[in-house]
Amino acid sequence: MNETASFRPLSLLLFGFALLLAACSPSGAGDPPLKGASIGGPFTLTDQDGRRVSDTAFKGKYRLFYFGFTYCPDVCPVDLQVIGQGLRQIEKSDPDIAAKVQPIFISVDPERDTPAVIKQYVAAFHPRLIGLTGTPAEIKDVTKRFGVYSAKQGQEGAKDYLVDHSRITLLFGPGGEPIAIVPHEKGAGGIAEELKRWVK
Repeated sequence: MNETASFRPLSLLLFGFALLLAACSPSGAGDPPLKGASIGGPFTLTDQDGRRVSDTAFKGKYRLFYFGFTYCPDVCPVDLQVIGQGLRQIEKSDPDIAAKVQPIFISVDPERDTPAVIKQYVAAFHPRLIGLTGTPAEIKDVTKRFGVYSAKQGQEGAKDYLVDHSRITLLFGPGGEPIAIVPHEKGAGGIAEELKRWVK
């Protein structure tokens, strides 16, 4: 079972609606596609080193968010690998742009994704990738704020389960404003091009 593919239409529907709302607001040519969308917002979670981290820690940085879980058997590691490759590509071609971007992985499986588990996981994809987890209530709140769907699949109390979730990469600006959905499905080049387009 592909744990995210079945809910990808939901993700696209949510962000299609966000884009529609943004389109209703006055904007000039070249505005970010998610300008004015009501997603994102304040959060406080725990990083891979066990430190409490709030969204204000990333003030002044462009934030590249990906929601997933470390026990994901297929799409999460593939997407994160592409994101890592895209960042490495832009680090070589445009290091000034790359330095302004903070990649962030947020777990949708807080019960199993402890800081220690996440630390080992994110290190496999990019040295600057920050992993965040939290209590179930904190994760529920942050996924709701970011318009991300997630739901545990399997019997209650089972240790082996999958988590259905939106498969999406989001770029936010240095003030925490939503900018664009980054097309990880277009490969590392697509990631690099989208960052060059929006990161100033």
